[in-house]
Amino acid sequence: MELRHLRRLAPALLLTLLVAACATPSAVPPPARPTPPGPGPAPTQPPRPPAQPESFAEVPGWAQDDHAAGFEAFRVTCGVARDPALAEVCRRARAAGPLDAPRARAFFEENFRPERVIGEGVLTAYFSPEYEARERPDAEFSAPVRPKPTDMVGAGTAGKEALRRRPDGSTEPYPDRTAIETSPLAQALAWMRPEDLFFLQIQGSGVLTFPNGRRSKAVFAATNGRTFAGIANPMRDRGLLAANNTSGEAIRGWLADNRGPRADQIMRLNPRYVFFSLAPDDGRQPVGAAGIPLPPGRAIAVDTGLTGLGEVFFIDGTAPLLNGAFPDYRRTVVALDAGGAIKGPVRADLYLGLGARAGAEAGRVRHTLRMHRLVPKVGPYR
Repeated sequence: MELRHLRRLAPALLLTLLVAACATPSAVPPPARPTPPGPGPAPTQPPRPPAQPESFAEVPGWAQDDHAAGFEAFRVTCGVARDPALAEVCRRARAAGPLDAPRARAFFEENFRPERVIGEGVLTAYFSPEYEARERPDAEFSAPVRPKPTDMVGAGTAGKEALRRRPDGSTEPYPDRTAIETSPLAQALAWMRPEDLFFLQIQGSGVLTFPNGRRSKAVFAATNGRTFAGIANPMRDRGLLAANNTSGEAIRGWLADNRGPRADQIMRLNPRYVFFSLAPDDGRQPVGAAGIPLPPGRAIAVDTGLTGLGEVFFIDGTAPLLNGAFPDYRRTVVALDAGGAIKGPVRADLYLGLGARAGAEAGRVRHTLRMHRLVPKVGPYR
């Protein structure tokens, strides 16, 4: 999620404009990467979406998963769960320590029962990108990385509206992308290529590299509170991209080739704007909405109005829509993040890691999704 910060890229960015990318108008919009790392999950779990009890033998791909990797991701992150039953299973996992694949599978099957969440949805993916940046603007690096404005009330995340305080003390909704980008600049933390900044805002966070070798994390600070709107479908509908070529790589390439008024016009179709802060790069994975680093390939962003942070799922993502994608994503994952475009009970955004390779993979993930919740056997779902 604003990845919570992490959202994206350079080559690494070839990726996730998928966020908006979709070959079919009815598809679920991709992730508007994220929301800033928060204090953690709410004290109570959200209402449980309808699900159908099943056995592990009925879960496609269960036997083939790397259960040791799934167990380790759960063991390391399970402390965020507020559900008492999950907390008890967490204590058991941490007491067991790292397990090999057979014992990890046995642990899951002894402590959980699967339930198929009713319906099908969309699986997308995101990553933490690395981009070039400059301390001063030039013709190529002309887009300012803006800090959270001093006149902003709220942060436009987690259901909080972003408002602008007027000189007379009254407030109004914070302006959209176009108004922000065309208003006088108060401060710039760094300067980026416009298309790179656009993708960074989608991903929610990333790493900036400067010519002198300095590396800084761009950390999600706030949004203007506007609803995320993908640009892939509009670009396809305007004939700017082929219907079967709306990947993040294709979108970013067009924006770079048309840098200036044409690209600005397209990017401004998305009114959502993300502000950042800079911090030293520690080389660690980004922190998600649950307030802990995200394990690559084993963390998902979810609709936290329907799914509690810390819940465990087995995802079954098949039938990719984009060329060059892996045929399926079937694995145990933990809900650790949130995103502005992640809505619905069967909707997930899979975190794939740092850098260009993760970005290239993330930009091609748009799969039909089925989700199997792993429910603790030790007590009722709370």
